[in-house]
Amino acid sequence: MEEGQPDQEPKEGAQHAPNETPKAEAKHEAKKETNTVLAILAYIGPLIVVSYLLAKDDPFVKFHIKQGLLLVIGEVAIWMLMMVLWIFFPILQLANVFLFVLAVVGIIRAVNGEMKELPLVGHLAKNFNF
Repeated sequence: MEEGQPDQEPKEGAQHAPNETPKAEAKHEAKKETNTVLAILAYIGPLIVVSYLLAKDDPFVKFHIKQGLLLVIGEVAIWMLMMVLWIFFPILQLANVFLFVLAVVGIIRAVNGEMKELPLVGHLAKNFNF
């Protein structure tokens, strides 16, 4: 039993000793989770505005905002073309499905913490300066 008591004393001392590392880690983890949510919102149409207003200075979120903005512009362009060229509706719907798939790819990459460009269109995001 005497051997068990010394083991308990350091544990008690460790509990009372101030330790900033867990607090800093928790704060960093919370910010990372928040940025991940904001990066996901960047791919959900008009919610891109929320991401921009809350975290436009964070490089991770900013990258996903630019990628999401490409998709929003594409969706608006397709919508406008559908209104004018309704005869091409089925073809334009395929383009809409393609943009939806790209949004899902972007969300998956945001959840995984990756900063990879979207296939075929991602390189165009470099043209946005904000």
